[in-house]
Amino acid sequence: QVQLVESGGGLVQAGGSLRLSCAASGRMLRISVMGWYRQAPGKERDLVAVITEGGTTMYADSVKGRFTISRDNANTAYLQMSSLKPEDTAVYFCNVVDWGVNYWGQGTQVTVSS
Repeated sequence: QVQLVESGGGLVQAGGSLRLSCAASGRMLRISVMGWYRQAPGKERDLVAVITEGGTTMYADSVKGRFTISRDNANTAYLQMSSLKPEDTAVYFCNVVDWGVNYWGQGTQVTVSS
């Protein structure tokens, strides 16, 4: 089993910044991919950004140039969000793939006021 602890959400004005973090713990982790997804009210959960164990990144078009995903070790990932817009408001979920199995965090609310 993998446990995910997310932090860093909150309320920010448009144009501001937030940094989300996701720490994974468990036995004999071998996390191949870490990523962030988000879900706004009444909408589906969408990919925001992912990073592989080799450091390859991928972003949704809507956040390119504004968000940066990074990993500082095998089991912790960050999402630096800048130039935030009201449409970025959502619950952000951390996702990891460990030994081919998907795990989700509990979600952290990000609210951007106009």
